[in-house]
Amino acid sequence: MTDHEAFDHALALATRSNIAMLGSVDDNGHPNIRAMIKMENQGLKEIWFTTNTSSRKIPQLENSPKACVYFVDLDKWMGVMLIGTVDILQDSESRHRCWREGFEKYYPQGVHDPDYSVLRFTARKGQYYHNLKITNFDV
Repeated sequence: MTDHEAFDHALALATRSNIAMLGSVDDNGHPNIRAMIKMENQGLKEIWFTTNTSSRKIPQLENSPKACVYFVDLDKWMGVMLIGTVDILQDSESRHRCWREGFEKYYPQGVHDPDYSVLRFTARKGQYYHNLKITNFDV
C-alpha cells in the first residue's frame, strides 16, 4: 500500500469515527489513554475534542503537549494512530465551535463555563494498520 492510499484510508476511518482514543503522558512518565468523543476533524491534521478543565488530562497536556490519537474499526481490523501535539483552548470561538446541545448537563454555566475546555490535536505523522500491515505517512 502506498503512503497516499494509507492516508486516504486513514482519513476515511477518522471521518466516520465518533470515538477516538487520546493518549498523553502523566507526571511519572506513564502513558494514559482514554476514550474521547470526536467533535470534528479537519482532515487528519486537526482533531477536536472537549473536556472538563478540572480533568487530569489538562495538567498532563500542559506539562507535555505531546500526544497520540487512535481510531479503530473493529469489524474491519483496521486502525490509524496519529502522533502530534494538543493545544488547550478556552477562547470563545473554539468553545462555540465545539459546543453541542446537551452540554449544559456537564457545563451548567453554558459555553463560558470555566470547567469547559476544548482540545485541538494537531497531527504531524500517522500510522495506518490493516491486513497485518503497517504503513507510515506524514500528515
